[in-house]
Amino acid sequence: MLSAKSLFQEILDHDESFRLFCSIAASGESQGGWENARIAALVPESQRDLAPKIARHGADEDKHGRIFHALLKKRGLEPVEVPPETDYTMLLERHGIGLAHDQLRADRPLTVRDVITYLAHSRVTEERAAGQMALLRKHFADHPDVGRAVRMIAADEDNHLAYAHEELLRFAAAGHGRYIQRTLRACALAEIRVYRDVSLAVMAHMGRVLGWSRARSALLAAGIHAMYLYERLGGWRRLVTLRPPELRDALGGPAVPAPETV
Repeated sequence: MLSAKSLFQEILDHDESFRLFCSIAASGESQGGWENARIAALVPESQRDLAPKIARHGADEDKHGRIFHALLKKRGLEPVEVPPETDYTMLLERHGIGLAHDQLRADRPLTVRDVITYLAHSRVTEERAAGQMALLRKHFADHPDVGRAVRMIAADEDNHLAYAHEELLRFAAAGHGRYIQRTLRACALAEIRVYRDVSLAVMAHMGRVLGWSRARSALLAAGIHAMYLYERLGGWRRLVTLRPPELRDALGGPAVPAPETV
């Protein structure tokens, strides 16, 4: 029977599919780490109190990248080049979501609206990440090989999502509500398209590696398209709703260092 648990177990059990999965995940996390580090360095003076939290966010993303590399090393595997059609982070940038890398490479301070744009991007993408990690935590929290990594990354993603909610609500209270909602909506609608396309690309690569039948590949692709249709018709609204998080000041302390082994 096809299920999220059986699908990931199949990927986990095969060296080449696991190698591709970890390589894609590590690349995306490392890109996120760089982006957050640059944003922390460029926040305007009026928002300097945010800089340590943004830096903490980046440090967490870097840590996740190292964890995925450690999982590969534990299996005696080397990372592979990430196929461009599976690069979620870069495809989002190409669709104009978040802050462009050219802007982050410059030394010009960001504006308050730039910071809000970054937070809206984080709100949407961290909802996706937290949901994915919650699913993995549900099924693999006690797995002898990946359980510890899954629990640590899932906890961090929950913190990142709480932080994005809290900071966007603070900006909304300061009078930026309309801009926040416009930006969240644009980001969410672009993200669901990119997520669909990346999911289809990843499943196509996994299918070739694992030798899936045409029927199984078609069934998985149909499921991805059905999820996109649901999100396009209204499911995207869960990505833009703001609510006070249960955990306040989630990124107010230092990053938890990555373990030497996972």
